[in-house]
Amino acid sequence: MVTFSDMTVLVIIAGVKVALVLLVLLTGVAYTTWLERKVVAHIQSRWGPYLVGPHGLLQPLADGIKFILKEDIMPLEADKIIYWLAPFLGFVLAFLSIAVIPFGEGFTLYGHPILFQITDLNVGLLFIFAVTSLGVYSIALAGWSSNSKYPLFGGLRSSAQMISYELSLGLAVIGTLMMSGTLSLRGIVNAQAGFWHIAGFNTWMPHWYIFVQPIGFFVYFTAAIAETNRVPFDLPEGETELVGGFHTEYSSMKFAMFFMSEYTNMITVSCLATILFFGGWHGPVFGPTIVRIFLPVFWFCLKVFCFMFFYIWMRGTLPRFRYDQLMSLGWKFLLPVALANILVTSFLIAWHG
Repeated sequence: MVTFSDMTVLVIIAGVKVALVLLVLLTGVAYTTWLERKVVAHIQSRWGPYLVGPHGLLQPLADGIKFILKEDIMPLEADKIIYWLAPFLGFVLAFLSIAVIPFGEGFTLYGHPILFQITDLNVGLLFIFAVTSLGVYSIALAGWSSNSKYPLFGGLRSSAQMISYELSLGLAVIGTLMMSGTLSLRGIVNAQAGFWHIAGFNTWMPHWYIFVQPIGFFVYFTAAIAETNRVPFDLPEGETELVGGFHTEYSSMKFAMFFMSEYTNMITVSCLATILFFGGWHGPVFGPTIVRIFLPVFWFCLKVFCFMFFYIWMRGTLPRFRYDQLMSLGWKFLLPVALANILVTSFLIAWHG
């Protein structure tokens, strides 16, 4: 039976975890913008941010102050309530999905188990898909409420893009779910512990699903890039065609919220790729107890960083698709490949049964 004192401790632990996760996430989002500008600059033989702090490390702080102090302009014909609601909706939904992401195993403190996760849902994957799929409403409402042509086109593009790639994104992870037998993100990571065994022999190859689900990973990550509206699938923004797309008429902190939502969604997608296909926090663990507790968190963050770097690398190297190519890729290639992957995976599971 949970006593009042136990409930108080649980509330305090939950509050501390929420505060720490938000602090780390906001810091990560801020410095992801710095990293992107530096990496793309080096790809293009430029310096990038360099003047504000050592190597431009204080540039995110300067950008935040700039957004706070800039004039907040609203179109005269905009639907004011929805115009204000759209960036807040995207911001809240983006940060809500991180609540079920497990970053590590956890530890016990004075008899209280503390997981490196805000909350562990037994249907955590469905929760993330449900929350992230609602994010398109933020973009669609922003485009419509601005009462301007370019934002409206951006909102319509984003809605069509979300419908086209949401199916492939969901189907791509079915193979992983069939192998792990759970919708819990922590359960999926635990199912990837240890090494692969072939004919009774230890291969010393990590028991990560990427080795048996490479097609599922390819479909998932391609669809996820399209879901987050990143290059080469950034048609809802399309600066060369739509000026800025759905956020053309936004300024000040509302403009910043859209970008914070985008980078948070990138982090969420990278976390899911790490959990579903790359073993989550599993990696070499050694050293004293305190190191063994926090080293898995380091492995998890390192894997997520690799995906974020790949995001940035693509922006600096790949051109933008035409819209008909975007739709054809989703419906004519990714969807059939995802369905074929499910059939092959189910056949192999039944065969080895």
